[in-house]
Amino acid sequence: MIKIEANWIDLRYLDTLASKSTPVHRLNPCIKLITTLFFIIVVTSFPKYEITGLLPFFLFPAVLISLGGLPAGPLGKRLLLVAPFVLFIGIFNPLFDTAPVAKIGSFIITGGWLSFASITIRLCLTVTTALILVATTGIDALGSALMRIGVPKILVIQLLFMYRYLHVLLEEFIRSLQAYSLRSFHGTGIRFRAWGSLLGQLLIRSVDRANRIYQSMLCRGFDGEVRLLRTNTMQSTDLIYLAFWITFFLAARFFNLPQLLGKLLMGVWS
Repeated sequence: MIKIEANWIDLRYLDTLASKSTPVHRLNPCIKLITTLFFIIVVTSFPKYEITGLLPFFLFPAVLISLGGLPAGPLGKRLLLVAPFVLFIGIFNPLFDTAPVAKIGSFIITGGWLSFASITIRLCLTVTTALILVATTGIDALGSALMRIGVPKILVIQLLFMYRYLHVLLEEFIRSLQAYSLRSFHGTGIRFRAWGSLLGQLLIRSVDRANRIYQSMLCRGFDGEVRLLRTNTMQSTDLIYLAFWITFFLAARFFNLPQLLGKLLMGVWS
């Protein structure tokens, strides 16, 4: 029970990180969103066997974590949550793609293992960057930025509601578990026969809680608009940030920077 409550509180940690005041946090939300989307598009555009060409892109999240004062541990912990999806997506690649593409000593590397490693690197890069975007922008400012770049308002509102109601659902689930543990004499676990009624009660309680929250929002004048307490205007630092990273992403996409660096070093030391 304590572990579940700790995880529920931990979900709000990104909102806490978004309240900081660092050079990354003070950037325009639209600029950060566009840069992140461009980063994700470029990373996913690489061929399926590419590995070395993806390595320079780790510089982007590393710089943001450093300048934004973000703790790497909690971000890595959230990254581990998607590890099962990585395994599910690429675990069968080595079984179906058995064509040898490289050889290191006596060890033959097949295309399946290379594609699996490439998928893992891309997923780590994209998920980490998305977490950094939320941790340095905040979900409300991010929703406002999405509408400013042309995303339909109904989709943005649904995204914000899903993010907020996730906490409500977990809160009701914790209360149901507490009520069950106080009335049960079968240890700390939930018996298999009780899961059906427990989930049914959770659904009813969540719908009732959602209706009360929605009525409270209407009483406070909610009309579907996302309003922020502070607005971010476009500044020269925002444009420099955008131009620098887009230039770096394009250079890393069309030129294999690690290979060029290796050739340069070999030429210097030869």
